[in-house]
Amino acid sequence: MAEFKVVVSDETGDTQQFEVDGQDANRFLGRELGDEVDGGAVGLDGYTLELTGGSDEAGRPMRADVAGANLKELLLEGGVGYNPSRDGERKRITVRGRQVSEATAQVNASLVDGTFGDDEDETEAEDEAEAAEDDADEADADEDEDEDEDTEE
Repeated sequence: MAEFKVVVSDETGDTQQFEVDGQDANRFLGRELGDEVDGGAVGLDGYTLELTGGSDEAGRPMRADVAGANLKELLLEGGVGYNPSRDGERKRITVRGRQVSEATAQVNASLVDGTFGDDEDETEAEDEAEAAEDDADEADADEDEDEDEDTEE
């Protein structure tokens, strides 16, 4: 049974980490980097996630230019999986393919539209607007009472 972590980031750079297993993890299996997945799999209902990367148990990165889910040794000059210390330096690195599989330990994803807390911001703004309306109604009621007292005298 598949079990892995899903790290989701939004356009502002905020990230949240989720652990998925069972049915939710199966939604990711067989998908490739760049594919879109329903956010409900990680508890983000109403959002769409785009798979951007990942790694296996040994920390080997997933590369978008390697087909399948198998390991492959590549001679790299840089990019995902290798950061050379000098110009022209190359090294043979083992990487994993772009397909999410049972061997995947972590999947990186980004929100397609929106940011974390969009719904919270809207509800907070609505609550603040309602509170302001209530305060305005109370102030109007106080003014009406003051006017009534002035006319009685």
